[in-house]
Amino acid sequence: MKSKYAVFFLLLPVLILGQNSPKKEVNVQTQSWIALIASFKIDDRWGIATDVHMRRNDFAATNSFVIVRAGASYEMAPSLSGTIGYAHLWLSPSNPDWSTIANENRIYQQLLYSSKIGNITLTQRIRNEQRWQEVIANDQKTDALRFTNRVRYLLGCTIPISSKKSVPSIVISDEILFQFGKDVVYNTFDQNRIFVGIRQALSPSWSYDFGYMQVFQQKASGYQYDQNHTLRLFFYYNRGAKSHMITHHHASGDE
Repeated sequence: MKSKYAVFFLLLPVLILGQNSPKKEVNVQTQSWIALIASFKIDDRWGIATDVHMRRNDFAATNSFVIVRAGASYEMAPSLSGTIGYAHLWLSPSNPDWSTIANENRIYQQLLYSSKIGNITLTQRIRNEQRWQEVIANDQKTDALRFTNRVRYLLGCTIPISSKKSVPSIVISDEILFQFGKDVVYNTFDQNRIFVGIRQALSPSWSYDFGYMQVFQQKASGYQYDQNHTLRLFFYYNRGAKSHMITHHHASGDE
């Protein structure tokens, strides 16, 4: 009998904490995401990577964010490249009664490796980002910045279903994102992004991918999540760069 009471008192703090913890909340919404991604080869090793993204909520009714990015790429081997660059993001408020846009400055570094299994192309990308985000309170700028360091790992595959260039390939990718910093308390796990779609070449320089992406993101509170069902359309322009350097440079999009 005494042992039963002992176990009860040992578990009591856990039971109390579980009762006081906020209940998990998942906000389900639809989005559209369009981007233009370009790569320019300078010489045999160096290139420039640029892209512009726009994501909208309620499919396309309201703006979510706009981001522009540019970087310098260096090809270390035929299947391995590195990039360092800068991005700026304009984030619209999630509160429908607010109108103040938050700015974010970002520096990023990444490694991209491409390989093949038969006729299937595999792409692995690891990216590290340093992000300075404006803090907005009561629809006003506070002049405070929230700094986080975010690490992202992407695994993607492109599966051709025909030797004819007029037939699109199948694209599947998954990216997981973690963030760190003194302001990151409850959401070290940031988000996970799964994409399934098609990729189609329009010309030697132009291509696009189109499909469905699910973004599952944990908010700063720790118990609130966004589950975004997203229709995604990305256009790619490739001038002189090898195909893996352009089609997967920003293959999962961004936020």
